Amino acid sequence: MKRFFLGLYLILTCLGANAQLKTPGDSATISLITCSPGKEVYAQFGHTAIRVNDPNNGIDVVFNYGIFSFDTPNFYYKFVKGETDYQLGVYDTRYFIPEYQERNSMVWEQVLNLTSPEKQRLIQSLLINNEPQNRLYRYNFIFDNCATRPRDMILKALDGKIENRAINETKTFRQWVGNYVGEKTWVKFGIDLTFGLDADKLASREASMFLPEILMKEMQTVRILASNGTTRNLVSENNILVDKVPEKPEVFTWFSEPMLMCTLLLIIGIFITVWDTKRKRHYKPFDSALLIVSGITGLIVFYLMFFSVHPLVKYNYNLLWLNPLNLLAGIMLWFRRFRFIVFYFQLLNILLLVGALIVFALTLQELNVATFPLIVLLLIRSTSWFAIKKSKQKKNKEVKKSTIK
Repeated sequence: MKRFFLGLYLILTCLGANAQLKTPGDSATISLITCSPGKEVYAQFGHTAIRVNDPNNGIDVVFNYGIFSFDTPNFYYKFVKGETDYQLGVYDTRYFIPEYQERNSMVWEQVLNLTSPEKQRLIQSLLINNEPQNRLYRYNFIFDNCATRPRDMILKALDGKIENRAINETKTFRQWVGNYVGEKTWVKFGIDLTFGLDADKLASREASMFLPEILMKEMQTVRILASNGTTRNLVSENNILVDKVPEKPEVFTWFSEPMLMCTLLLIIGIFITVWDTKRKRHYKPFDSALLIVSGITGLIVFYLMFFSVHPLVKYNYNLLWLNPLNLLAGIMLWFRRFRFIVFYFQLLNILLLVGALIVFALTLQELNVATFPLIVLLLIRSTSWFAIKKSKQKKNKEVKKSTIK
């Protein structure tokens, strides 16, 4: 969808939806549109939009809360900090559908069973949202996104009490995300590094609807209880606007799973440690690279935890093994005058790494399984470094004593 973002932004004002959408006719329908996940990272959770189709007035438009531009000043910095602004876009349905056909996503339509006043109320609210001063909103991956906004707009427009008959699946936020990105993928590995304790909380029925397909299932079971005692289903009709073409299964590659790669790195580290033990010295390039990479990753996790407004990234125990100070240690070990600092740092690091293993074992926070070999590797290298340096210190003391005698 990236190549459409800027083009769609121009279409917003060209279509002039505020001027076209008048009082909906009897044939007008309002639908919830749900798009299945795509292969790109930003598309792996699917998408939701609202369609207004009024054939008598020649209107068929989509209200899309998922518009953003990579050309926004400082986009990536704002994204990491959690200050990304999305906006509502309104454009012809014929421009919306082909994008999902191209990425081979299913597109479902749930026609809403709304009364004329409810239609008018919903359209009016959408048009107000589409005014220039109201289009932008601060995106929140869990609590305020392209699925929760259409849900809230629809539910606010209804007359009567809302009854949901869906069976609520009890899953944590981390488990919901894992269902979509895959448990053994690098995307899940990266997400698990940045998610903290809050991600292991059970998501409520309302919170789980941040996922478009879950929202679709929930809306399918909603009934509206009117004040006069009558009931009606919220969804009156289901249509498939785009069907998915069967694809060939992805070919497995040994480097596609984090656990395999991290285990391989651990094995390499063990062989290097045995070699180091025999020659009584460390292979600095390996340790330096290991410490610098883990330190840089730790800085990202640290920043997200303390400065980002992203949800679910606070109180992250991954910092026990992704120590940001590793970055400095990885540089200082090359300089003789800093070796005593690295020596005591490694002692501290051993304690932190043991703490990380305790967290892993007791599941105080659900750490990605592929982090286990990395934690063990860091612990082995820190312990080996400390032991070899301690042995050298002891030997030097003995040499000094024998010299004095």
